[in-house]
Amino acid sequence: MNIRNVSGDLIGGFIGATIALPQALAFGTMTGAGALSGLYGAMFLCFFSGFFGVNVPIISGPTGPVAIILASIYAGLGGNLSALWAVLFLASIFQIILSFTKIPNLVKYVPYPVISGFMNGVGVILIILQIAPFLGIKGYPTPVSTFKHMHYILGNINTEALVIGLLSLGILIYTPKIVKKYIPSEIFALIFGTLFAQAYKMDIPTISGLTGELPSVVSADFSNIIHISSLALMIAVICSTESLMTGLVVSSLTKKKINNQTLIFAQGIGNSIASLFGGIAGAGATMRSVAAIKTGATTKFSTIFCGVLILLAILYGDELVNMVPMAVLAAILIRVGYNIIDTKFLKVLHYAPKEDLIVMFLVFFLTIFHDIIFAVGVGITLSAMLFAKQLADKTTLNVKDVEDREITKLEKQLHDESDYKIRVVHIQGEFFFGSATQIISQFEDLLGTKHIILCYDSDRRLDISAIFALEDILARLKSQDIKVYLVLRNAEILKQLDELNFKRQLDDEHIFFEEIDAIREAKEEFRKYIKLEIKQAENKTRGFLFHFKK
Repeated sequence: MNIRNVSGDLIGGFIGATIALPQALAFGTMTGAGALSGLYGAMFLCFFSGFFGVNVPIISGPTGPVAIILASIYAGLGGNLSALWAVLFLASIFQIILSFTKIPNLVKYVPYPVISGFMNGVGVILIILQIAPFLGIKGYPTPVSTFKHMHYILGNINTEALVIGLLSLGILIYTPKIVKKYIPSEIFALIFGTLFAQAYKMDIPTISGLTGELPSVVSADFSNIIHISSLALMIAVICSTESLMTGLVVSSLTKKKINNQTLIFAQGIGNSIASLFGGIAGAGATMRSVAAIKTGATTKFSTIFCGVLILLAILYGDELVNMVPMAVLAAILIRVGYNIIDTKFLKVLHYAPKEDLIVMFLVFFLTIFHDIIFAVGVGITLSAMLFAKQLADKTTLNVKDVEDREITKLEKQLHDESDYKIRVVHIQGEFFFGSATQIISQFEDLLGTKHIILCYDSDRRLDISAIFALEDILARLKSQDIKVYLVLRNAEILKQLDELNFKRQLDDEHIFFEEIDAIREAKEEFRKYIKLEIKQAENKTRGFLFHFKK
């Protein structure tokens, strides 16, 4: 670890703590557990998730989605803090158990438009939530509530707070790059804004709530274990999902691979210790983590250092921290929110596929106006459906007629007149639930022929929708007296069909692994038909001549 990395981690941890402090206070108050519970949660979760976690800067602590759920649960428990600590401890145990499964690894399949919509939404949320504090008004917990009270906010602007906010924002934007290489502009803004407000004795809101109290072990009420277990499982899923999404963003920014199971394990350890000492649960926080990375953090030392700083702020810095104007922090968070917005994707909007834009904007608006976890879930579901549609559109039938050079001119005539054809049909692309309906409709054009050699060109096992679709296809063809010869790529697919009792639709002699074998069998059947037609034609001719002679 070189000096530059250490310096970057110290600065990143400091910025993470700067952001975490007011947010932890606000989220702790929001849940009903108290401002200090928010600080304790941030401190323990940062320190222990960093110590046991992956080697990237994931600044953890209470977050909006988690705080909202906790507030609802706390109210449902009748304000019973002991029961809340029991719920949070069980939730951390569920997180640890979850870390030993493969479930956390599924997050790597989240499409980029979902991540971009999520990041853009989080960035905009952060900016919106700072409008009120920036203007000297007490902040609101959600963007929707901020918009609802916008008339009140604009009608009660604290001019002194606005001046401090604008000065701080100016420092953040216009500090020369050469200076920011050594000292981040956030520190300049924090120091200058605080000194300026104190020098002119400005009447503006400041950070408050720190009392210098040490955390102590709390009592937990496990009497209603069945009820609180379901609540705990919900919290575990939300905390884990948000941490995994943060890990995905951090991995994208740092270009480092993250072990998701280790990440969730460390989060579970941190939340368990926090719950024992009266700290509310939290998760990896995207905004704080990205802010730390943007200011130089590269390893998990920044996460640990962030926890240490919060502890020092709780123990010794209560008077100093309580002096920092909220407008200064609001300016810092507005700048961070702007930096979080995914400008890389926004620059290529005109060239991006329509499907990706739909997903990105849907996740973006749901993140802002509904819920982050719900937004990500909808985005992943929609992406999967659009991807399935793309695969289905590429899945087609390739139909070709089989000609037999050995048949006679009369046989050829009978073949053409009766429309008796041998056709080879290749299912090209992925035959699955998304393409099954389209494939069935394409088979309507083949009705009228007599022999169809159906080749499934993929070696991928069929899903249940495709199997039912294939059964439907065979039933339709058989109802038209069409003989079907099924060609598969491997015995594994045949075994699957056999296990599902699919072979009742076909005789064993009509299932092949080579297309040429199926063609030979169809030709043999065709020759039998031709001989029968010729014999019937000869009989008719003899009957006509016999009748004519008479």
